Amino acid sequence: MDDDIAQRVYSDPVARWFVTEAYRITDTAELVAAAGEQLVLSGIPLYRLAYFQFTLHPEFQGKAYFWRRGRGVESGTRPHGDNQDAEYRDNPLPAVLEQHKTVRVRLDRIEPQAPLLRQLKDEGATDYVALPLLFTTGHADALSVVSDRPDGFSSTDLDRMFLLQFAFARIVEIHSLRDTAANLLDAYVGRAAGQRILAGEVKRGDGQTIEAVIWYCDLRGFTRASDTLPRDTIIALLNDYFDTMGTIVTNAGGEILKFMGDGMLAIFPVPAPAERVATAATAAQAAAAAVDAMLVLNRIRATEGEPTVRFGLAMHIGEVMFGNIGASQRLDFTVIGPAVNYAARLEKLCSPLDRSVLLSAAMEALLPAAEIEPLGSHTLKDIVHPQAVFGLKGTMS
Repeated sequence: MDDDIAQRVYSDPVARWFVTEAYRITDTAELVAAAGEQLVLSGIPLYRLAYFQFTLHPEFQGKAYFWRRGRGVESGTRPHGDNQDAEYRDNPLPAVLEQHKTVRVRLDRIEPQAPLLRQLKDEGATDYVALPLLFTTGHADALSVVSDRPDGFSSTDLDRMFLLQFAFARIVEIHSLRDTAANLLDAYVGRAAGQRILAGEVKRGDGQTIEAVIWYCDLRGFTRASDTLPRDTIIALLNDYFDTMGTIVTNAGGEILKFMGDGMLAIFPVPAPAERVATAATAAQAAAAAVDAMLVLNRIRATEGEPTVRFGLAMHIGEVMFGNIGASQRLDFTVIGPAVNYAARLEKLCSPLDRSVLLSAAMEALLPAAEIEPLGSHTLKDIVHPQAVFGLKGTMS
């Protein structure tokens, strides 16, 4: 920063706030709200401040934060693939984000055609400025400022905001990198594992022993189907199946740990010994919901002429080690232990017993007798003595 710019920054109260205080705010919505308030307090006639953040997320391509004077912050997400719709192409943001241009529209002097600008003018806005926020990676987010003063922003207002543009960019770049890391970890290893990795649990062998309900499921007849059906049909089938199963598990508070071909491993951690019964009940309810949801999915797939889905699910409760396992430079954050192996072996009985859901004796002991069906004792691979196996009523294949 040259001496002249440094002098101007440190002589401006809001610029000093950006340098000395704003970096302490870790929540992006809170940062946008605080920035809007500080700009107004510094004398800039700001009506609306908006920040448009692009990120890496499997469900959406970015987030937007809108602050309006006296109304606080609202936020929303933008789905993937929306960059070509008319609402987006007709507003000033494409030029800012794609060409890194600064755009100013004097709303008090024209009748704008863009729906966004027409809406702002209807709200009483007089001046609109959109600025690129250039990151050190070459990527650009965008910031827009709107005034409702009769003559809009003055040249002094704009000079001050152009200086602040760079300070704001540095701060939100940190937010963006943090959010991207959290989003990717959530998507690929799960929320709980991702939080622990970001907290520093990255050394091989790091982990802790927890008690959890282990949820192990896979598709029945998948090997035959994958040999006979086209690749795209198989991928669509897997996505439908995993989306249905995964949504039910996560909505019930479970944690998906990995997908293995057509299999899925998840856990329902037991927060405390006194909550074992409640955790087992939650997992059992999720299993029943999965059976019902798969019936609905199969009706939809059948009407579309697509192959239907059959699955097997085993649930067991026990202690597992939850942490980093793998090679020195390629780790997997997962659960291991005899309880996991037991659930995987129990699931293999779903097909011969023609059951969608099987429960171990440890699970059966925690659930109401009225919900359980004894299915006899059966041999599990590598386990010497036959094991008592139970079904969940209402979940026949």
